[in-house]
Amino acid sequence: MKTRYQDIAPYQTLDGSEIRELMHPRLNGEGALSLAEALVQPGADTRLHRHMQTEEHYHFTQGEGMMYLGDQAFPVNAGDTVRIPPGVAHKVRNTGDVPLRILCACAPPYRHEDTQVLD
Repeated sequence: MKTRYQDIAPYQTLDGSEIRELMHPRLNGEGALSLAEALVQPGADTRLHRHMQTEEHYHFTQGEGMMYLGDQAFPVNAGDTVRIPPGVAHKVRNTGDVPLRILCACAPPYRHEDTQVLD
C-alpha cells in the first residue's frame, strides 16, 4: 500500500492541529497502527488531551517547541521523538517561527472516540 502526500487532504483534529493521515486502516485497508503528520503553527498550542487506548509516538521533523507530557514539560526540536503512553495528558506548543511538523504514529490507530480533550 502506498499513499502520496500531495493527494492527502488535511483536516483539523480534536486537539486543534492540522493533520494529514498518511496511512490509516480506516482509509487504506488493514493495519495495526496509523501514521499522520501534524502541523502546529508558530505561537500555537494543541489542546491538552489524552487517549485512553492509543499509544502515540511523536517524531519532530521541523521546528521547535515545548512538549507537555503528564507533569513534565520539556523542549523538543527537529530530530526528537517522544513516546506518549495511553491515558497520559499531553499537548505541544510551537515556540519557533516556522510550523512545527510532527510525525504521529498511533497504535491502535487514531480514533476521535478515543480522544478526551481536557482543557
